[in-house]
Amino acid sequence: MENEKLVSEFLSLVKVEDPENIYAKEISNGKYFGLPLGSIIEAEKRLRANFERSIAYFSMEFGLASSFYNKFSSLRPVSLHNKNQEQEVFSNYRLADYFFTLKLDNIIDIPLYSGGLGVLAGDTLKTMADYKLPAVGVGMLWNTGYFRQKFWFKYGQMPERIHWDLYSYPGLIPLKNRIKISLNSEELHLRLWKYYVYSYGQDYALPLILLDANIEPNNEKNRHLTDQLYRSDDGWIKAMQRVILGMGGALALKELGYTIDIYHLNEGHAALAFIEKARKLKVNERDELKRHFVYTCHTPVEAGHDRFSPDELGRLLQKDDFALARELGLDTGGMINLTLFSMNIASRINAVSKSHQKVTHIQFPKYKEKIKYVTNGVHTHTWISDRFFALYEKFLSAFGDVRANPFILAEVKRLRDNPEFRGALWQGHQDNKSGLCDFLAKWGLSKDVFTICWARRVAAYKRPSLIFQDVERLIAISKKLGPIQIIFAGKAHPQDNLGFTYINEMLDKVDRLNQAYDGLKIIMLENYEIALAKMLTSSVDVWLNNPLPPFEASGTSGMKAILNGVIQLTTLDGWVCEAADKNIGKIFGYKSDEGKLGNEHDLHMSDDSSALYAAVEEMAQLYYKTNRQGKVDISSKWLDTMIDCIAAGAEFNTYRMLDEYKRLVWNMA
Repeated sequence: MENEKLVSEFLSLVKVEDPENIYAKEISNGKYFGLPLGSIIEAEKRLRANFERSIAYFSMEFGLASSFYNKFSSLRPVSLHNKNQEQEVFSNYRLADYFFTLKLDNIIDIPLYSGGLGVLAGDTLKTMADYKLPAVGVGMLWNTGYFRQKFWFKYGQMPERIHWDLYSYPGLIPLKNRIKISLNSEELHLRLWKYYVYSYGQDYALPLILLDANIEPNNEKNRHLTDQLYRSDDGWIKAMQRVILGMGGALALKELGYTIDIYHLNEGHAALAFIEKARKLKVNERDELKRHFVYTCHTPVEAGHDRFSPDELGRLLQKDDFALARELGLDTGGMINLTLFSMNIASRINAVSKSHQKVTHIQFPKYKEKIKYVTNGVHTHTWISDRFFALYEKFLSAFGDVRANPFILAEVKRLRDNPEFRGALWQGHQDNKSGLCDFLAKWGLSKDVFTICWARRVAAYKRPSLIFQDVERLIAISKKLGPIQIIFAGKAHPQDNLGFTYINEMLDKVDRLNQAYDGLKIIMLENYEIALAKMLTSSVDVWLNNPLPPFEASGTSGMKAILNGVIQLTTLDGWVCEAADKNIGKIFGYKSDEGKLGNEHDLHMSDDSSALYAAVEEMAQLYYKTNRQGKVDISSKWLDTMIDCIAAGAEFNTYRMLDEYKRLVWNMA
């Protein structure tokens, strides 16, 4: 009886489309796709109440790790379109590439993200749920996701369209609710969907609202507006996607009856939410509205700031809406700049690291006093491997409950001189590495070989090919000290021609190294997605991060790696500037001049590749002194650095990040 009441109460709060025929078995017996239904009801009620300050967190993308974290179950068969497909490997062992593929027999992560920004947004929502905040996510239902990556030798990266089944993806539900955006010459209709993000203890669940244009009575062209994430080949589509997220998101919150106090813009993509909220308000009322908007800026790179011509937006927006966009967003180049617009409407602005704050002060000096910083973090429950959670639990007397309090990871330093812990730490790492080697068994990887990984979005300032500038130097190091394994993964934006060029250049260099495979193995993996990131960040020996300073706003992949004791090899940029004194690994290369931006196109490839090879040689030498063909010296400085990496993870996580958001941005402390 109690379970029936829960279902009835849920359906009274959430207007599920066709619940009797499609979702009756999935939402029953007090469960929502296998997880507690009461957790959702509590969050839905709080968002409708007036006694708390609720937060709406807008993001163009959300990466939720739904394939393994708080995974929903379904009584219906999972569509083949929602399962990972076989994918190929490109390596300097071309015989294996020709005969074998990687088989990933698992559900895909719900394809609402492209990379780091989306994964950060997902980690943020999960941490909000852990903290049981009255909050809701607002995003887009990308009907064809981002893209599926294929490597074609001599052609580089070839993007393929993703086909996934929205209606059978576990946990995703369509609502009866519809909204309508009034534009200059038409009305755009949107359907609302929901997905729920549970806390790690599954005792609370935040709703994520997803906006979908693929409905009648929209015309055929408009129905495809929410097909693909980050369409930038068509200015009209790009602008309309910002209209949907911002204006549509604000209308969706109103339609669902949520009482929102804080509108948090995760990047400027959703800035037009202010225009929707400001309609028919007087100037003094608009100023009051600004008190409820906050803005996180994520990029110092020029291409990361959305700009639209006044003619373009003028054709889309109604007259008064366009006048407001022009008033608050017109930059010195005559374009309507959503970064500038966001800064003008926000009561609080934050950069995403201390280094990024300095850069943003240079780029936007008018807003210097307003721009604070909150360094990004990662969600520990998502990114700590099972083996390392087991390790921390084995030494519970030293750590306490890491799941309940990740800040106590700092206590690992108490175990620095404990030989039992040092041995268990190395074994846990080797067990993780064995899993990676089993995954790539056909390519002959070994857990006792020095292994480096570079994995992230492919972009010029991230310098993906830096380690391939002089492959003869790598071969020489491997002959002198021992074999080296290098793993590469990452997607370039489909319209980033320079990113395509980098991938093609790397494919070409790898192809020429067949004869070197015994000493230097290079593996290039397609489709760098969250499940693969979880494996790589927990199983390699060295995490390579070599952006051109100061153009990495934060970066978070290294934060995931340190939680699992993976040592960093990095330039001094982004979050690393705040960890430089924490012995997390080796820092090398060009350092930007204080108070200057430099040139993002002057990549310093020659000098920095030389510095990188010197660092690789130094690290390989220490590694092979530590691990002699499976016999480990647990007194090695290598393990000291692994321990210091874990300790640093106590700071670089989303719990510290949200504590700072509450105090510095949301004013909730």
